[in-house]
Amino acid sequence: MSLIALLGALEIGLVFALVALGVYLSFRVLQFPDLTVDGSFPLGAAVAAILIVNHVNPWLATATAALAGALAGLTTAWLNLRLGILNLLASILTMIALYSINLRIMGRPNVALLGENTVLSPLQDLALPVYVTTPLAFALAVLLIKALLDRFLNSELGLALRATGANPRMARAQGIHTGQATYLGMALSNALVALAGALFAQSQGSADVTMGVGVIVVGLAAVIGGEALLNPRTVAWATAACVFGSLLYRLIVALALNADFLGLQAQDLNLITAALVAAALVLPRLRAGKTP
Repeated sequence: MSLIALLGALEIGLVFALVALGVYLSFRVLQFPDLTVDGSFPLGAAVAAILIVNHVNPWLATATAALAGALAGLTTAWLNLRLGILNLLASILTMIALYSINLRIMGRPNVALLGENTVLSPLQDLALPVYVTTPLAFALAVLLIKALLDRFLNSELGLALRATGANPRMARAQGIHTGQATYLGMALSNALVALAGALFAQSQGSADVTMGVGVIVVGLAAVIGGEALLNPRTVAWATAACVFGSLLYRLIVALALNADFLGLQAQDLNLITAALVAAALVLPRLRAGKTP
């Protein structure tokens, strides 16, 4: 595998590390199975892309994309908490609705960003090549967001969020507004995913309505795989496992697709993902010496 291919895999892995952190918030912290991710990822890309092509400041466009993702998460939480719809079904309903909403936002199935000014445009003026500076910029962004998330989850509000997911009945007995905590957690989760979508669209040069297919599986692969390898004991370790799992997942996929003796092609990506998730689920049991 060439250096450019390796750096490209790291770049995508860093973007999807934000997805993994979002999935960690809903899946692990809140214990909320959330498929909204498959809709909020292209939502962030669509909002950012359509604003950028209409000459809105790319930083403002990216922030607006994250806000749109937060609204999607709030919608799923509202369907679950206010209307009493099962959490998994509520997320599926939001995900389906977002497909049409994304088409409405873009006005067409895809929007090209080639030649447009994006948040990555200033990197072109640096001495190093773009394929080097872009992963470095994404690494700094992921580390900053991870540090902020760690600090939030260890704050009083973050502890309330974690208590809501761990034992909602006990959390209510301690005076925690579990409904508000769920709204907040779902908003933050999907804001991170939409932010990842916005950055992905700008790095790849386009936004597509189908780019969210399978994102939740990739996020789960990163979370479960990272946890299986790092065995997180604290919040900081758990979020680090998400980032590590995302990077490792993209590297394994890149290696598999570039290994000629395996005979894998781009259309085998979902097959590789399924195999990696299955391996991540089985690994902890094997390490513990348990057999079926």
